Amino acid sequence: MRMFTVWELKRKVWQKEIDFKGMATNEVTVSVLLDHGALVNKTYGRVRLRCNYCGKEVSGYSRLKQHLGGGMRGEVTPCFKVPEDVKVQMESRLPRTKKAHVNNSRQGKNEAVVDFHHHGTLVDGVKRRVRCNYCGEEINSYSLFLYHLVGIDEYVVACNKVPEDVRVHMRNKLLPDTRKQHEHREVLQWSDSSSSLMKDSSSDDYSPDESSSSWTRDSSSDDSSPDEASVDVRYHATVLDTKKGRVRCNYCAKEMNNYTRFRQHLGGIRGHVSPCVEVPEVIKVQMRKYSLRALSRKRKHSIVVEYSGSDQVDEKLQVLHNPETVNEEEAEDDSPRQTQRCVGRFFFANGIDFSAANSSTFEKMIHALVGGGSTAYKVPSCDDLNGWILEGELKAMREHVQEVVCSWGSTGCSILLDGWTDDKGRNMINFVVDSPQGPIFMKSADFSDSIGDVDAMISLFSGVIEEIGVQNVVQIVTYTTGVSMEAVGKQMTEKYKSIFWTVCASHCIGLMLEKIGMLGTERGVLGKAKTITKFIYSHETVLKLMKEHTLGFDLVSSSRIRSMMPFLILETIEFQKNNLRKMFISPEWKNLTLASTADGRMVADLVTGESSFWAEVEMLLKASTPLIRALHLLNGEDSRPQLGYIYRTMGRVKETIKKMYEGRKAEFQPFWTVIDGIWDDQLHSPIHAAGYYLNPGLFYFKDFYADNEVKAGLLCCIVRIVEDEREQDLIVLQFDEYRKASGAFGDGDAVDQRAKIAPAKWWSLYGGECPELQRFAIRILSQTCTGAVRYGLKRSLTEELHIKKGRNCLEQKRLTELTFVHHNLQLQNLPASNSDYTDIFLEPIDPMDEWIGGSGMVEKAAKQNGNV
Repeated sequence: MRMFTVWELKRKVWQKEIDFKGMATNEVTVSVLLDHGALVNKTYGRVRLRCNYCGKEVSGYSRLKQHLGGGMRGEVTPCFKVPEDVKVQMESRLPRTKKAHVNNSRQGKNEAVVDFHHHGTLVDGVKRRVRCNYCGEEINSYSLFLYHLVGIDEYVVACNKVPEDVRVHMRNKLLPDTRKQHEHREVLQWSDSSSSLMKDSSSDDYSPDESSSSWTRDSSSDDSSPDEASVDVRYHATVLDTKKGRVRCNYCAKEMNNYTRFRQHLGGIRGHVSPCVEVPEVIKVQMRKYSLRALSRKRKHSIVVEYSGSDQVDEKLQVLHNPETVNEEEAEDDSPRQTQRCVGRFFFANGIDFSAANSSTFEKMIHALVGGGSTAYKVPSCDDLNGWILEGELKAMREHVQEVVCSWGSTGCSILLDGWTDDKGRNMINFVVDSPQGPIFMKSADFSDSIGDVDAMISLFSGVIEEIGVQNVVQIVTYTTGVSMEAVGKQMTEKYKSIFWTVCASHCIGLMLEKIGMLGTERGVLGKAKTITKFIYSHETVLKLMKEHTLGFDLVSSSRIRSMMPFLILETIEFQKNNLRKMFISPEWKNLTLASTADGRMVADLVTGESSFWAEVEMLLKASTPLIRALHLLNGEDSRPQLGYIYRTMGRVKETIKKMYEGRKAEFQPFWTVIDGIWDDQLHSPIHAAGYYLNPGLFYFKDFYADNEVKAGLLCCIVRIVEDEREQDLIVLQFDEYRKASGAFGDGDAVDQRAKIAPAKWWSLYGGECPELQRFAIRILSQTCTGAVRYGLKRSLTEELHIKKGRNCLEQKRLTELTFVHHNLQLQNLPASNSDYTDIFLEPIDPMDEWIGGSGMVEKAAKQNGNV
């Protein structure tokens, strides 16, 4: 007779209990199981079912009933595809407590939310998109739909067909009775005027300007509190975790902890949370006013020095008498401590030695900023910066990093490698993790001992991947095409099938410029240009004369991409062509002793005499300018992630070069050969092809062309990124909907927004009907195609960190924390993208640079580029 183990006996008991429960299940449970859900798994006392309408899997019969009956978010997500009769049946069979939860999930505490079910049809439950039953307009978010019905047409189209009793009812719900009586009179007066305007909107003399200016608030109402509906978190966010207070913004999808921080996020109050760029202005104003009123009750000090609240996060000190740009944690501190923290951020972000805080001139500067009439202020000491101020910023930065990390599950992330060789010959590397929520500095390493050792480098990179999470990493973007790094990339992709190894697009375009500069005729042009700059910058009198004629402009500028520098200088020389000619024929030049020297006569003849030199400059710039333009476009001129645009960008570069040479193949073909060679051998990756195909801003236009390379790249990404074969099949089937632009893909808004918003955001808004394809597209299109060079991280602190000799463990720990804060403050306060892209890569010129008379810079540049 066979003996059973304890575990086997328990398993049999559990199985019998499950069977017993199955027999004893009431009629509704059997109906749910057989008619509305499919049994997925049934083991060890747990039952998992899949909804037949939306495909969502839930645990247990009760949760499936709540799901079908419109259950409360947070406990179970309601089904938005279930037929209404089934929904009513399931809701009626739920216990009373569950019914209350269902009602509360639809209503909240304000009944205004309930009303949308009677006046609108839910189009997309995930994105809370509602279609008005009166006019057919589709609105994103419940709160904006309420404004639509009420007639607040400042940021949403007002409904002109809603019955007047419904409009008044919705307005009364939106603005509760807790407001002052004179505010009610104001609202009713506005409602009457807006109604009359809508009735008269069809007349010839109706003017939108008149309607927008018809409501003039009483000045006294500016001090009133915002209405409760506008500041209620539930109207603007999806609660993810009620215990931790974690919410997701309905406008930009950013996730964060703490309701107070979420209100500051919507109100644009900077501090330890980034502002929402998608929130309507009317809601932003209300949230800002509410948050500032709450903070003003906690602090009554009159002077504080803090960061400016401008959109570009200017890192500067500003004296405020009535502070507005504050956050909750900072409000708890008194004014002097907050000022000291701001000073600390300045030191940390710029890598300034703490001993500067003990300087008397620094103290005088701070007191001059605060003002003579201010209260006594204590300048932070070196110990303060190294102690409680650093600890506070470290805590705040870790919270910021955690918020970014939480977004990786949906968007994925890219690991950017930033490597260089320092003055001591050590090979250093920074690891930056990039995602749509922003880049963060993770760690740095001295891998000098690993150069040439592929296994050691793989071990280093694998540790970083495991720390981030393999499931979160989409690609690794390297900074070089050296032999060792290429071998590492091949083995890394074999070890991690779902992760792509790509080369920084900026580095590859730099290689294209470098090869173009080495072509026969082009090399001669750059050599002549270098002769001019070296002569001018080597003689003080000539340099002074040049700046007089160019109105202070410099001919030489440095760049983080070394191969880009000669072409930037060539552009400047060509731009100052007339001024340089005037200088070399001026009496001031002829009176100089240098004008009669051999070098002086040669340079003067080159600028004023040789017409062929300027013709050669013009011809070379026809090829280099489109590449430089592409560099700026990929590195910040366009704020959208550029992986979905790299195909089009490089195609346009080639077509522009061809057009500049007026289609003469003999002239443009050498440049095309250089570009194609680097694209095929180093830059191109299957993930770029997938991004091109999934980008709606390119796919639906006439010039889109998917050749075999694009199709093969797309298929490769599906197989490598999506492991589940069933999900792979669903993605392939859902591509038909995307290709035909059927369903939500063909809606009016989806068509209008194809080329206006970031591709990943477009998929998040309009791809909900194809969830598997949506997830796949968002992970691809959320990535970058450039490396960490665009961020220009300072390297001195990292180099100091890895000099461990003579430093104890506590000091090493402090320096590690300081490096973490230093780099992440730099990344957190990056300037916003703008059209003035000319200085993205510019750096102060090295006085030893070969273009101004120095030597040895070529060898140094090769080391800095990390050609390992």
